[in-house]
Amino acid sequence: LNEEYHSTWLGNKSIYRTRMAIDDGGELIVLAPWVETFGEDDCIDSLIRKVGYVGTPAIMKAMENDDELKSNLSAVAHLIHGSSEGRFSVTYCPGKLTKEEVKSVGYKYSDLERMKQVYNIETLKDGWNTRTDEDGSIEEFYYISNPALGLWAHPSRFEEESDTSSAAQINGDVAIGSKQEASDGSGGVGGWKKPPRKPDCTA
Repeated sequence: LNEEYHSTWLGNKSIYRTRMAIDDGGELIVLAPWVETFGEDDCIDSLIRKVGYVGTPAIMKAMENDDELKSNLSAVAHLIHGSSEGRFSVTYCPGKLTKEEVKSVGYKYSDLERMKQVYNIETLKDGWNTRTDEDGSIEEFYYISNPALGLWAHPSRFEEESDTSSAAQINGDVAIGSKQEASDGSGGVGGWKKPPRKPDCTA
């Protein structure tokens, strides 16, 4: 992620724009040197830290019991839309958030400098790449330099969406797939570069 992405509110475009291309049990690694906060203002940042990216059922339950969340549906949508629902893991490598902060909202954490040595962005090309581990094993991975520039999906995901045997269960206005469940390390979301207005928050 480049300097445009200074919060997970923005940086999580890397999740919701690629989720349909990630295999079950896969891992999304987000190299985020400029990320220093979760929300774009103190109110949303506080809500993200309080609830976390923990999957649709847990977020909906939190909203039922929290008037502050009920009055900030943009934050609820932000937490839900990019959640992997436990289908894949998200590892954040931020430049300016601590390991404790990252793990507290449900993500995995890895050191940015170490991961930049493993995945050298100066030599990677957008699309498929390969790297060789010290033990000689070869890893093939897909690199995206700027997630704002597209939307990625594997054709099989569209087949799954049309499969009536995995019909969604409707919970209020939120569709929950039959295979979905809340999980730590589940995912995140994206949003505006700057919020259109400052949300109303309770003290």
